[in-house]
Amino acid sequence: MNVVFNILVGVQMLSALAMIGLILIQHGKGADMGAAFGSGSAGSLFGASGSANFLSRSTAVLAAVFFACTLLLAYFSHSRPAGGGSLLERAAIGGAAAPAPAPGASGPASQIPTGNAPAAPAGSAPAPATPASGAAQIPTK
Repeated sequence: MNVVFNILVGVQMLSALAMIGLILIQHGKGADMGAAFGSGSAGSLFGASGSANFLSRSTAVLAAVFFACTLLLAYFSHSRPAGGGSLLERAAIGGAAAPAPAPGASGPASQIPTGNAPAAPAGSAPAPATPASGAAQIPTK
């Protein structure tokens, strides 16, 4: 199942890159006005209007391949077992949690005065204030 998943990802990437290239090669709708006044596009490889048909049809085929690969990738990723999840899920299962901050850390947040603490004597370090949580964070009028 993993091999099919990797092949689908490769086909989707190649179709996306080919689609980008074909879209950049195509002429805009305003380019047809220049061909009416003899800009020389009739001497191209595909003829006067052949390149537009060929490029637009091949872009449509590549868009259909890209869309089909996207649907198949979504189906296969949804039907995968829980052990084959994303990297973030594997890191959470593996126990690689972020370390908790040390209590009483003297960071920038602990240096903010709260206004309702008693004034500290001059020369002493300020005591760290515990941040408010829940409904205490909502300011009152």
